[in-house]
Amino acid sequence: MNIALFHFHVTQIKRSAGQSAIAAAAYRSGEKLHSEYYGEDSDYTHKGGVVCSEILLPAHASPEYADRETLWNAVEKVERGKKAQLAYSFDIALQNEFSMEENVNLARQFLLEQFVSRGMIVDFAVHSPDKEDGGISNPHFHVMCPIRPMEPNGKWGNKQRREYVLDENGERIPDGTGDYVFNAVPTTDWGSPETLEHWRQAWAELCNAKFAEKELPCRIDHRSYERQGVDLLPTVHEGPTVRAMEHKGIPTEKGEFNRWVKATNAAIRDIRKKIAALAEWLKEVRAELSKPKSPDLVSLLQAYYDRRNAGAYSQKARINNLKEMNAMFNYLMEKGIHDLDTLEDRVNKLRESSDALKETLDSQTARMKEIRKLPDHLATYHKMKPVYDGLQKIKFTRSKEKYKADHAAELKQFYEARRKLSAQFPDGKFDRQKLDAEYVRLEQEHAETYAQFQSIREDSQQLWKIKSHVDSARKNLEQLQKHTSHKQEQEI
Repeated sequence: MNIALFHFHVTQIKRSAGQSAIAAAAYRSGEKLHSEYYGEDSDYTHKGGVVCSEILLPAHASPEYADRETLWNAVEKVERGKKAQLAYSFDIALQNEFSMEENVNLARQFLLEQFVSRGMIVDFAVHSPDKEDGGISNPHFHVMCPIRPMEPNGKWGNKQRREYVLDENGERIPDGTGDYVFNAVPTTDWGSPETLEHWRQAWAELCNAKFAEKELPCRIDHRSYERQGVDLLPTVHEGPTVRAMEHKGIPTEKGEFNRWVKATNAAIRDIRKKIAALAEWLKEVRAELSKPKSPDLVSLLQAYYDRRNAGAYSQKARINNLKEMNAMFNYLMEKGIHDLDTLEDRVNKLRESSDALKETLDSQTARMKEIRKLPDHLATYHKMKPVYDGLQKIKFTRSKEKYKADHAAELKQFYEARRKLSAQFPDGKFDRQKLDAEYVRLEQEHAETYAQFQSIREDSQQLWKIKSHVDSARKNLEQLQKHTSHKQEQEI
């Protein structure tokens, strides 16, 4: 079954990152929009590749928000904080196997069923950029949704509510500042990992239903290779910037890494497919050769070449057949293959070697990906450290908890980056030269491991040729036996 493209990524648009909801909406829709908050225009009317854009409103939202500029200016206005989180931003891949009309209808159906039905306002735009413009090769759609929910009365609601911590008697616990200890709890489940997982799965199922309707063998899966139980090396997400550079012939680290992973995965698939087929074939042949008077492996190969020589039209062809037969017999002798038992042993050894090499590649790949991510973690650490330092300066519990709630996303990024860096550099000193040297060493080790894979592939291909010749000889033998049996019955 073919696997089509699955990409479903979500981020937040927030002022703490210097972002504007108006600018983001203008870019995605290819329009010119004015920001009342910043007092400036964002003009993307000359941007190519925008197929269509649309705003979907729940029933309780004011019709005025069907206007893009009105909607996002209202969001910018209600979000007063300098580091406010403004909107969720989704980037979702469409399918090349569907027409653009089918893709647009599928995207709209998904957003109505999964987002608008939850009370979310949806601003979406479908992009199909030209490769010459540096766009990604696959069509996709962008979705922006305000993080702040809208109440049934059409007014903007709260993002969070207080959930007070209670003591053993069910009473609120004073925080020492005249208030009580509480946790800030989101008022919606839109930002939860469980909801994102549900959306990813729902999109995959919707696309797969369309594939089935069109009787196409393609399918997509929202799960990672590891969760699918697919024992292959994962690639890294490249993103539009990297893909644009690659398209222009500019090599990138991510591009090189993904090319290496794809080549290795192709070798793994080829080897395992052949080994599995050989193992299954061995069972069938063993069953047949266990019957009385069944010819052995060498006899079958000899019979195959005898028959091929009988049909040869030139001396040169017969000589080539003889050379090929001698090469095959030499291979069997070199590998110690005398019968089905030793052939089966050889197939099993190839499988064990392939699995062991795969484990080595898993380890190499994981470490190489980790090394390439460390500079990003370092940049995140430095970027978010002022937020963390600000938390350390707050003395009062209530103020501290509010600060944590307001900067939850930034603090989460800081803690994760610090954890990753501490694991690699316990002394706190980032050594890029050391990491680059390790990456070069891993690349060299991979080249050696891949060469071993190539050797296994050549071995499996030779065994596959033996299988093909033996199968041909068996079929010819069966035909001769049927013909002989039929002739004997006629004589009787």
